[in-house]
Amino acid sequence: MNNNQPPLAIIGGSGLDVFDGLENPIEKPPINTPFGQPSAGLVYGKLSGSDVVFLARHGKDHQYAPHRVNYRANIHALASLGVRKVIAVAAVGGITEVMENRVLVVPDQLIDYTSGRLSSFSDRPDTVVQHVDFSYPFTRELSQRILDAASRQNIVVQDGGIYGVTEGPRLETAAEISRMEKDGCDLVGMTLMPEAVLAREAGLDYAALALVVNRAAGKSQELITMDMIKSNLQEGMSQVRSILCGVMAMSVRVCD
Repeated sequence: MNNNQPPLAIIGGSGLDVFDGLENPIEKPPINTPFGQPSAGLVYGKLSGSDVVFLARHGKDHQYAPHRVNYRANIHALASLGVRKVIAVAAVGGITEVMENRVLVVPDQLIDYTSGRLSSFSDRPDTVVQHVDFSYPFTRELSQRILDAASRQNIVVQDGGIYGVTEGPRLETAAEISRMEKDGCDLVGMTLMPEAVLAREAGLDYAALALVVNRAAGKSQELITMDMIKSNLQEGMSQVRSILCGVMAMSVRVCD
């Protein structure tokens, strides 16, 4: 890394366990943190001429279910490298009418329905308890960079949406989705918590780019199948990669 700016990190979710297209990628073995090892080795490289660090949230072979991801080790490892900005990629279900298959969304709010996940660095005797302001869980400036990069490529991305985080790995019941819709959720996924709040505790800017890969339970006449999800992932992730390349190209212009 020879850029004067701290590298931006991309956390890849389902469909982005490996980031094809990184220039001169170098994968380092998983490092030890006070919270264990991250999901995978960190991959260093360049994207559109700018330094980037890539981390596969579920592991390189997608071996960690959402409730088994070591979110604390992942975020701690990135922060220890000097990363200051994180873009998280997530595959989600669409709840509201506009959230159709392959729609891209930059969410602006979260509702956490998970239970039992280790959601803070402040649970050890040698740490200071942090009461972080989490009113707005996503960094607007970084979210806007994603939207701007998409706009420059004429890729339509929804600006804003409430992401409901469920425990997984099972999908939700129709009744659960109905409750979430009443709560105001537009999207349902399994991974942005506690990832987002840990980033806040670590002082990192954090934004997300979500791809709708299925209509949520009860929102379609079709059964949700893995074949459907994989098809939508394959079609949508090419746009996700293009947008991320655009974000990094903008980073170079900012640094120049």
